[in-house]
Amino acid sequence: MERFAAIDFETANWQRTSVCAVGVVVINQGKLEEQFYSLIQPAPNFYSRRNTEIHGLSRSDTEDAPVFPTVWREILPLVKGIPLVAHNSVFDEGCLRAVHALYEMDYPDYRFYCTCRLARKYFKGLENYQLHTVSAFCGFDLLHHHNALADAEAAAVIMQSILAQCPDL
Repeated sequence: MERFAAIDFETANWQRTSVCAVGVVVINQGKLEEQFYSLIQPAPNFYSRRNTEIHGLSRSDTEDAPVFPTVWREILPLVKGIPLVAHNSVFDEGCLRAVHALYEMDYPDYRFYCTCRLARKYFKGLENYQLHTVSAFCGFDLLHHHNALADAEAAAVIMQSILAQCPDL
């Protein structure tokens, strides 16, 4: 896999449609090609206390942010035709599918790779397989965990480490 995009969503509440931030990191032949970050006005537009405690975002942060379709128009050229990578991809792919459905947008068949699942397979014996633990094992200091861009960067580093061990993935 020479080129891929690591993606991470943060949500405002328990609903997968409530994406409030996105980070994307495009890697091409082992090098950073592009990165993108945006706040997003969530739908529904309310924040649960638990989610705000996790990522620090609140309604005042996203009140004037664009809605998902506007943000995705900027992201689409970056990710078109390449695999997507996420740590716990079930969550991020679920969010992506949910907001596409909510806004009645066509959903291309994105190929997702889960760095959490792959790390469990290739990095035996870690204390746990949380993003900060695996990224530290791969040499990335995740200082701003739950910032969507920082988490996407961490997933990209993990995927590069996995690809170094298994280039035919």
